[in-house]
Amino acid sequence: MGAGGAGPTGPVLHAGNAASGGVGSRVLALLRSPHAAAEQHGGRLAEYLQRAMLRPAPLYEPADVAWLLASYAREARLRIAGSDLPALAAVREALEEALGITFRGPQGDHFFRSTLIQTLFYGVFSAWVLWSREGGQGHFEWRTAAWHLRVPVVSGLFEQLATPSKLGPLGLTETLDWAADALNRVDRAAFFSRFGEEHAVQYFYEPFLQAFDPELRRELGVWYTPPEIVRYMVARVDTALRTELGIPDGLADPRVLVLDPACGPGAYLVEVLERIAHTLRARGEAALLAAELRRAAAERVFGFEILPAPLVVAHLQLGLLLRNLGAVPEEGERNVGVFLTNALTGWDPPEDEQKILAFPQLQAERDAADHVKRDERILVVLGNPPYNGYPGVAMEEERELVEGYRTTKRAPRPQGQGLNDLYVRFFRMAQRRIVEMTGQGIVCFISNYSWLDGLSHTGMRERYLEVFDRVWIDSLNGDKYRTGKLTPEGTPDPSVFSTEWNREGIQVGTAVSLLVRTEPHGETRTVQFRNLWGRNKRAELLKSLDGDLADQYERVDPVAGLGYPFRPRSTAATYLQWPALPDIFPISYHGVKTSRDDLVVDIDRDQLRTRMQRYFDPRVGHAEMGRIAASSMRTTARFDPETAREVLFKRGFSEDSVFRHSYRPFDSRWLYWESTTKLLDEKRPDFRANSAIDTLYLASQKRSRRDWSSPVITHGPGDLVLLDPSTTYIPLYLAAPAHPETLFDTPGTTEPQPNLSDRAAEYLEELGAKPADLFYHTIAMLHAPAYRAENTGALRQDWPRVPLPAEAPRLLASAALGWTLAALLDPEQSVQGVTTGDLRPELRVIAPPTRADSGQLADADFALTAGWGHGGKGGATMPGRGRAQERAYTDAERAALSTGATALEMSEEQMLALLGETCYDVYLNERAFWRCVPARVWSTPSAAIR
Repeated sequence: MGAGGAGPTGPVLHAGNAASGGVGSRVLALLRSPHAAAEQHGGRLAEYLQRAMLRPAPLYEPADVAWLLASYAREARLRIAGSDLPALAAVREALEEALGITFRGPQGDHFFRSTLIQTLFYGVFSAWVLWSREGGQGHFEWRTAAWHLRVPVVSGLFEQLATPSKLGPLGLTETLDWAADALNRVDRAAFFSRFGEEHAVQYFYEPFLQAFDPELRRELGVWYTPPEIVRYMVARVDTALRTELGIPDGLADPRVLVLDPACGPGAYLVEVLERIAHTLRARGEAALLAAELRRAAAERVFGFEILPAPLVVAHLQLGLLLRNLGAVPEEGERNVGVFLTNALTGWDPPEDEQKILAFPQLQAERDAADHVKRDERILVVLGNPPYNGYPGVAMEEERELVEGYRTTKRAPRPQGQGLNDLYVRFFRMAQRRIVEMTGQGIVCFISNYSWLDGLSHTGMRERYLEVFDRVWIDSLNGDKYRTGKLTPEGTPDPSVFSTEWNREGIQVGTAVSLLVRTEPHGETRTVQFRNLWGRNKRAELLKSLDGDLADQYERVDPVAGLGYPFRPRSTAATYLQWPALPDIFPISYHGVKTSRDDLVVDIDRDQLRTRMQRYFDPRVGHAEMGRIAASSMRTTARFDPETAREVLFKRGFSEDSVFRHSYRPFDSRWLYWESTTKLLDEKRPDFRANSAIDTLYLASQKRSRRDWSSPVITHGPGDLVLLDPSTTYIPLYLAAPAHPETLFDTPGTTEPQPNLSDRAAEYLEELGAKPADLFYHTIAMLHAPAYRAENTGALRQDWPRVPLPAEAPRLLASAALGWTLAALLDPEQSVQGVTTGDLRPELRVIAPPTRADSGQLADADFALTAGWGHGGKGGATMPGRGRAQERAYTDAERAALSTGATALEMSEEQMLALLGETCYDVYLNERAFWRCVPARVWSTPSAAIR
């Protein structure tokens, strides 16, 4: 390839400035380890080839230009990945001081380097845009970029970075040459016709960051907000200003100051200015439009952003809007009120004198941002705050923001780590700005919706009911964890951030929150809430503005005892008076966390014993053991495999460490339960000690990530993820203590003791009942459909609560149902008429193993070859489509179901409503299948089965 093709596309492998070692020796080293070479350089090689092949192609699509610049930028970032940057120490220190964070550790260092590269490449891009807009002729030169930049702080940073003494040693001059070459190949007329349409500027930055640094994008939670969401939120704010705060002109009123504290590429700021223009035109003041918009953009519509690249895009976007509306700033005027700053710090004057920054542009930017924070009367805070934290270490001021949410007056105390999510800090900042500094105003955010009912956010919700007068919530759902991204009807419910440019969207559910503080102020006791579901909810949200919004919301009266949930909650009137599970059965155990399942877990006891005996055998080398069970020799943050094995050699294999183990619902396996080292990530010695006795366990969870699941019944220990990653096991009986608790205690009974609180023991004594009666009654209650339907909301908040019958006959009747249910749910338990003895008529026809030719089944007929799964990476089994054929019940099968229904005092219609109108033949292989698996049994997700 000639020089004309090699330069802009770049070399396959960059040698940096190393003087030693020729190209041939490096190539030989790569050829000796082709897999390692592919893993290390494969991505770069693929990009090189793509750039080379695309070089003759015309460039006019913004997304294509974004990808190409991102590819060169990523090459630049990789070049400085292992380099010291002493020449940039002053820039680093100034940025840390200006942004209120420190770039510490690998993540902070990665963030700093990424910021540098983004500043360089977006500085070049911004300069090229402005050069083109100003009628630039000939070839664009990136070395003159600073002359065209209109964002002082970016211009200053660019000047500091783009010097020969800094770029040359780092090998970045070449990559910037390639970027300029690419920009000079762009069909400018075609590019700018797309660049200025339908907010295409925003569609430029997200593809750039996704291609340039997807890891950073995930860490920061950078997601482009779809136009429908932006328009809806700005319209709601405009209406609330008029109707709630008595400002007839809404956002167009000169007294209304607006802040987007994480403005990204400026979508909300653009829409606010569009709304102001719309109002001015409607008032017949088109002649004043240019002057009013210039004033609004510079003096009362503010944006804060911590990343230079989206800051550049925001300036470009707003400048383009003002130009199109004839509101080009006059010479010497500040263009727009968008600042490079950390929105979470600097609101209060510092106790000590602030350090003077080394660079005048950064100093001026910080001073201007601090003036907005401390002196301007912000009336509206809106936007899409980031969900994740900036890599690095935040200043104390930022970390202390949410301290006010960690205590409560009436609600249960916050639990868990949810308040550490970054978006919560933005809510707190906005609340302080409106409530404590301005005294009235509006907060409108789209965010992770976990705060609406999360156990971590009880203080946050309690506080909002105190300090705001009106609260509206638009729940946009789309949650992977809670609903599996499905509507209540089972149809797809994608994230509202799923767009043509970003089909994946985000994993958590989201909600638009509108919080209004009026003057005079009074507490609110209600929340207006509505759900939006499905693929078209963005359009439906926007269309809802045309109707009467008051009729579209459901009134929610948050209850203190449940933590003031802002979602509708179905809860029995006396629910909070019932005892919670720990109030009845005080001792519980977290499930076993194995992590090395291919070593310590097996369906076959003998295979597990053989594998573990080899693990404990010093004659079996570490490498061989790694081939037997890969995870056994894999190093993790908490497990040194060789050290652990050396320690365990001295212990040796123990037959007493093999336990029956509830691995997943209805899936019992064998576990080697090692009591020392980290062979099990969480070995739960207290749980292990209690497993020495024969007792039932009720496996439940305090709060599930999805909808609440009825408990699973196990006949022994179980896994941490049996239900979800927080499964807790509540035993009926406890093993007697092995030793007296103190020197003065006398040895007691060695018999197992009931796991009962004093309150529960007194209750049973009053009724003359036994501990097992209460245990089985609890099982019956927690599986009762009516109980679940009546208390769905409360069950998502905390431990389930159990109603206690006042009379013994009712308790005993419920316990009898619970015993039968427990036996059916326990795979280890035989049940007369169901799994043993003379089966009930309807059960005889449900899922009997059958041979296709009606012959007798042999062991070989149970081979699973119908494509239900295949081995995946790391020993995982990946699911397959399998073979299941749906059909109608035969006459004989329907007759058996009808007979069974009669015996159970049900109608045939009721039986079919439970089982489904059709059934499936589920094949193991070509010969053997389970005949007649009812449709509802086959199609019910495992969570529902639980």
